[in-house]
This record gives sequence, structure tokens and C-alpha cells, in this order.
Amino acid sequence: MSSDDAALDALAVLGDPVRRSLYRHVAAAPGDVTRDAAADAVGVTRAVAAFHLDKLVDAGLLETTFRRLSGRAGPGAGRPSKLYRRADGEHSVSVPPRSYDTVSQLLAEVVERAGLDAELQAAARAAGAAAGAAEPVEALRERGYEPYWDCGKLRLNNCPFHALAEQFPALVCGMNLAGIQGLLAEGWSAAMDPLPEGCCVAVEGPKGAGEL
Repeated sequence: MSSDDAALDALAVLGDPVRRSLYRHVAAAPGDVTRDAAADAVGVTRAVAAFHLDKLVDAGLLETTFRRLSGRAGPGAGRPSKLYRRADGEHSVSVPPRSYDTVSQLLAEVVERAGLDAELQAAARAAGAAAGAAEPVEALRERGYEPYWDCGKLRLNNCPFHALAEQFPALVCGMNLAGIQGLLAEGWSAAMDPLPEGCCVAVEGPKGAGEL
């Protein structure tokens, strides 16, 4: 099976609306998700959620882990719960076939070798400012960052440039930060504050932002 065929098979699994909602919920969650939590989030029974979640695992879109949620160990601690998280792999399809990844890698390599980091960041900041964001949280969500509030900071659960950032971390992460800074409305700020997972940028809003 070709890589395109494998990607098409994986993405076809998301054709079911319940399955798509479950995937979006798990993918956007900052931590592992239980079957019960996923079922409650999309309004289906636990059995229905379990069926569709495992289909997403079979397709390589989610992965599982097992953990006792009580925090206890040994006899009487109960069985470990099955938890779900987004899988690390990426799936993309272009019809007809295109190779934008190759072009982006070549361009990034040229920019890095030429030492044009500052120029790239200026362009990214200008592009963010041109987009304008009256509501930064929604703007970041629309751009695939999957934002969530964590202790007063807006964390970004997904890096839209993950593959390229792994190859050219300083170049791409600097561009990413500048683009987010340009996008933000007055009173908001962004800075490098990486966690083990997700985007390396964290955003802070005006006083009271993110409070319930």
C-alpha cells in the first residue's frame, strides 16, 4: 500500500461524524482521555465511544495507554483504565499529488544558511498583524494550535509546523513566535515557554483572561 493510500484509509475513518467528534475531542485535550470523558464530551454512550475510539486507534489516528486513575497500586487498586491520546504520526493527502513539504524544507534550509532569521520573523509578524485578531483564542484555534488555558497561560496543544520545526527548530520556532505575536490583540503577549508536548509558545492575556 502506498503512503497516499494509507493516508486516505486513515482519513476515511473520520467520515463518521461521531468518530470525527471523538477524534477532535481527544486530539485537543492536553492530557490522556478516558472513554467516559470522551463519551460525555460528544453525547454518546460509553459503549459507542469505546467502539469508535478503538477504530481510530486501528487507523493510527489515536494511541492508547493504561493507567490506574486512583493513583493506588497493588491488590484492591482496581484495573487500569484505557486512556486515549492523539497519535504522533501525520496524515496528509493531496489530489492530485503535490510535494509542498519538499519545497518548504528547501526554502527553510536556504533561509537558515543565509542567516535570514530576522527577515523571516519580520515577515511572519507582519502577516500575523495583517490577519488581525479581535479574539486571539479563536484565531489560534482556527490556525490549528488547539489552545487551552492552564494556570493563567494559554497553552497551545498542537504545533502546526511540527515536522519542519524538528528539522529547523531555531528558524521555525522563531518564525512561529513572531507570527503569533503579530496576531495578538493589544494586551496579549506571547513568549517561548516549551512543554514536553505541543507548541513551544505560551500566550498570556489581559488580567482575568481565561478565568471561569
